[in-house]
Amino acid sequence: MRTTPLAAACLSLSALLSCLSNAAFGETRHSLDYQNQSAWKGVLDQAQSPIDIVTSHAQPALDNEPREIALRHLDADGTAEDNGHAVQFNTHATEATIRGRYFRMTQFHMHAPSEHTIDGKHFPLEGHFVFKAQDGRLAVIGVMYEEGDANRGIQEILDDLPTASAKPKTATLDVHSMLPEHLGYHHYLGSLTTPPLTQNVEWYVLRQPVSLSHGQLAVLRRHYKQNNRAIQPLHGRPVIEFGG
Repeated sequence: MRTTPLAAACLSLSALLSCLSNAAFGETRHSLDYQNQSAWKGVLDQAQSPIDIVTSHAQPALDNEPREIALRHLDADGTAEDNGHAVQFNTHATEATIRGRYFRMTQFHMHAPSEHTIDGKHFPLEGHFVFKAQDGRLAVIGVMYEEGDANRGIQEILDDLPTASAKPKTATLDVHSMLPEHLGYHHYLGSLTTPPLTQNVEWYVLRQPVSLSHGQLAVLRRHYKQNNRAIQPLHGRPVIEFGG
């Protein structure tokens, strides 16, 4: 069948529009291999943690946004352990309402030096309070620690760490002593900082640091002198500042 010039032009235009449409959605004929789905890349593959929080670039929260972090049951029963990459306290006693949603704490662990940086500055220690919602959503409250007075909660963890030959024993952790007086924070979406590096984790990095003693820091460094992940690119993610 003979193709007229007008028909050929229409076919060319149709092909061009099809290509533009595929490009707009990031699709090609070879983009989806259903036999190799483990190689697929999600839209949040670049949303990793930790990050450098540049305070001058943080966006203020909207006036009508829920912002409160409220913690309950701050005398938490659990067990302390050296999990192979961090000193950790496991508990399900502490509950939190974070921006109007309910979470339950799963564990607290420490990284030295800090994983997040504030305006390029590392702190000697960063603690991560890991919370989980009923639907599986993860939220982590990050706390920076600096040298000063001894910290009661950290000392309780150190005192209850079992030796290599002993089994973990139930202990009570004073969570309140490990938190600052004011719970203002920087919030962004990121990931876990250890494998499997799960993404879509809600991060709440508190703005006010808490003290621990030089001796407590020395004991933690004997366990892990450096167990912090490198700073990851922000890739345009917003960092929201909430007062408190």
